[in-house]
Amino acid sequence: MKVVHVISSIDKNTGGPARSVTGLIRGLLNLNLKIDLLTLNSMSPIMQDFLHKSGEIHLMSSLFNLLKKLNQPGQVSIYHGHGMWQLPVALMSMKAIKNHKPFILTTRGMLEPWALTQSKLKKRIALFLFQNKHLRNANCLHATAQSEAKNLRKLGFKNPIAIIPNGINLEEYPKPKSFEKGYRKILFLSRIHPKKGIELLIEAWAQLDKDLRQNWKIEIVGNGELEYIVDLKDLIVKLKISDSVSILPPCYGEAKINKYLTADLFVLPTYSENFGIVVAEALACGVPVITTKGTPWEDLITYNCGDWIDTGVQSLVESLCKMMMLSPEELALMGENGRNLIEKKYDMLAVAKQMHQLYQWILNKSGKPKFVVES
Repeated sequence: MKVVHVISSIDKNTGGPARSVTGLIRGLLNLNLKIDLLTLNSMSPIMQDFLHKSGEIHLMSSLFNLLKKLNQPGQVSIYHGHGMWQLPVALMSMKAIKNHKPFILTTRGMLEPWALTQSKLKKRIALFLFQNKHLRNANCLHATAQSEAKNLRKLGFKNPIAIIPNGINLEEYPKPKSFEKGYRKILFLSRIHPKKGIELLIEAWAQLDKDLRQNWKIEIVGNGELEYIVDLKDLIVKLKISDSVSILPPCYGEAKINKYLTADLFVLPTYSENFGIVVAEALACGVPVITTKGTPWEDLITYNCGDWIDTGVQSLVESLCKMMMLSPEELALMGENGRNLIEKKYDMLAVAKQMHQLYQWILNKSGKPKFVVES
């Protein structure tokens, strides 16, 4: 079986999709599939080679060259596109439809209600010109959570939907260790973007009692638009919390893992995520998580490894109070529960096996998997 994956970019600054797509492919390569990944070149791709004889990354210099690669003759079993609105995936979909090849579209949260309120006119035009046609002709849509699948149904899509979460390669995330910092740390690590609700965290922190905030610090780590970062820094100064809240540049690899490992609590106060790979990464590192119901992480409550709250300042104030009053030992126990959750439900090999099973079903080589829902 040969699968061609297409994503607009795997630059390390693009956030979760670059990590989850390349991680998924590395998992699939261990299942004896042949895979090409087609993507546009960038300044800092997350990787340039899978270091596997059956997998190849093609960093294309232009859309024209990507289209030429798609048009090269070859035995492709199935196409798999990641993301909406983007021309590389649109070109792949056109190629698959024209040649009567099966294809999957992973929507990556780009059709969630909050996402559709952003750049509404551009998205309406894209839906009219190509996106609706491509979505309706896909053999299967892939959602990373039940909530995302429900929203796809509300939009009227009748395709089969595979509900498969993003995976985590636990080998990349060592078990937590004790660190002597002299203070306790709350970490936000993601893209610095209005969607992530960072203002909510800053405003909630300012409302906490000073005695509760004593010996705690917040680190906001990530990349984003300079103007927006300046606005956040101005808000921190205005609320007089500069002594305990800092905004730091993005970090990668071992430095990023160390950020998780030295945190006592991870907070993602986002308005909307189809999955939230940083939540899984924090849990893999044994860090309890607070995140919102804009994410599909009800497991935080089920497995007692964090808090799953309504989006808003007051909900965050209440959750921070509750979590910060726990002892280091109590938080460590919650972190251990989180690590166990990732091992049980989100291990990359298990996720890759589900995706392989999906490919087999689409190619009529196996029965319908239990994680596929039909209208």
